[in-house]
Amino acid sequence: MTTHADRVAYLHEAGFNTFLLRSEDVYIDLLTDSGTNAMSDRQWAGMMMGDEAYAGSRNFYALEEAVRTYYGFPELIPTHQGRGAENILSKILIKPGDHVPGNMYFTTTRAHQELAGATFHDVIIDDAHDPASNHPFKGDVDLAKFEALVREVGADRVPYITVSATVNLAGGQPISLANLRAVAEYSRAHGIKVILDATRAVENAWFIQQREPGMAGVTVAEILKQLCALADGATMSGKKDSLVNIGGWLGLRDPRLAEKARGLVVLYEGLHTYGGLAGRDMEAMAIGIGESVQEDYIRSRIGQVHYLGQKLIDAGVPVVRPLGGHAVFLDAAAILDHLPREEFPAQALAAALYLESGVRSMERGAVSAGRDPETGENRYPALELVRLTIPRRVYTQAHMDVVAESVIEVVEQRAGVRGLRFTYEPELLRFFQARFEET
Repeated sequence: MTTHADRVAYLHEAGFNTFLLRSEDVYIDLLTDSGTNAMSDRQWAGMMMGDEAYAGSRNFYALEEAVRTYYGFPELIPTHQGRGAENILSKILIKPGDHVPGNMYFTTTRAHQELAGATFHDVIIDDAHDPASNHPFKGDVDLAKFEALVREVGADRVPYITVSATVNLAGGQPISLANLRAVAEYSRAHGIKVILDATRAVENAWFIQQREPGMAGVTVAEILKQLCALADGATMSGKKDSLVNIGGWLGLRDPRLAEKARGLVVLYEGLHTYGGLAGRDMEAMAIGIGESVQEDYIRSRIGQVHYLGQKLIDAGVPVVRPLGGHAVFLDAAAILDHLPREEFPAQALAAALYLESGVRSMERGAVSAGRDPETGENRYPALELVRLTIPRRVYTQAHMDVVAESVIEVVEQRAGVRGLRFTYEPELLRFFQARFEET
C-alpha cells in the first residue's frame, strides 16, 4: 500500500506511463497477463526436472509432445516468447512490398511485419470497432474486406493472413470456428497461408463452447484442436494461456518452412531445441499446456474476469461488450469525453486510476497505435481503451472488489482528469517507454 502523496511522486517520476512504474510501488498489478501468472505445484515440480543440456534436452521433447497433442502442430520451434516467433515468421514469409491482412493489429505483430517490409491491413468485422456492440464473435474476419484486399494487390503479394484468437485490442474478443473455417477455405483456394496467433486460443475455445451453435457439448481441448487444424502455423506466447513466466513457440505444418525457421532461431534465439529457454522453462510450459485446457480451470479463469466486468457494468461504467476472456477494457473515450483524442484519454485514465488506488492498468488506444510510417501522423483507432488485465491464478475476488471500487471512484471524479502530451517519444512501440506531462 502507498499513500496518495507517494503515488503522485511515483507517477511523475514515471512520466505518467504505467509501464515505467516500479512494481514495488503498485498495489494490484493489472498491467498485463503476460508472464505474470502463478504456476501450479506440478509446474514448480517440473522446474526441478530441468535438463539443461545445450542440445536435445528432454524438456524440449516434452514440450514438442504437448504442442502436438493439444495444438496439433507437428513442427515445433521454441522461442523465448511470442514476439520471437513473430520475428522469425515475418522473416521467412514476408518479402518487401507484401501485404498482410489480419483481424485487427497487435503492436509487436504489426511492427515485425512492417520491419520485414509488409503493409498491415485490418480486415476485422465492423462490430469489433464498436465497444457497445454485443456481437458474440467480434474477432471474426470480414470476408468481403479480405477478398477486396486480395483482388486489389493480388494473391501473390499476400503471403498469409494473421488471425488472432482472441483479439486483444478489440477487448479480448473471440473468433468463431465457422468464420475461421471460411477464412481457411478462401485462403487455401488462393495460395495464402493462415497463421494463428494462438496466445489466448484456449480462452477463444471456451467462448466457442459457450456461444457457437452446436459446440456446447464439445470440450475446450477438442475445440482448440479444431481451431488449430484450420491454420498452417501458429505463433504462441506461453506467458498467457500456458501459465508460465517466460517462453513461446512457433508451430508449423510444412517441414521445409520449419527448417528455415530453425536456421533463424539459431541466430536470434538459441539452438532449435531450446530457443532461448532453459530446460526447466520448457518443462513448466509443457505441463501448463495440459492444465490450461481443464474445464474447471478455464471456467474459473474467465469467470473472474466477468465478475469484475459485471460489477463495472452494474455501476454504469462504459466497458467493451461483450466481456472478453483475459481483461476488462474501459472505454476511455466515453469516460473522459471532455478530452480530445490528441490528449490521449486512455493514457490519462490509466494514470488517474493508479493515482487513485495504486492499481496499474495499460493504455490501449492512440499511444499504442503509434504513428503512420508514411505520414508520421498519430493513428487514432476507433477504440480508445484502458485494459484491466487479470493474471491467471493470482488475485482473489476481494482484489477484484477493490479494483471495481477504484474504477468507479475515478469515473465519478472524471471531470478533474487532465489530458497528456509527449515529453519523450521513442520511434518504435512508443507505449513501452514514452513519457508524458499534463496539458
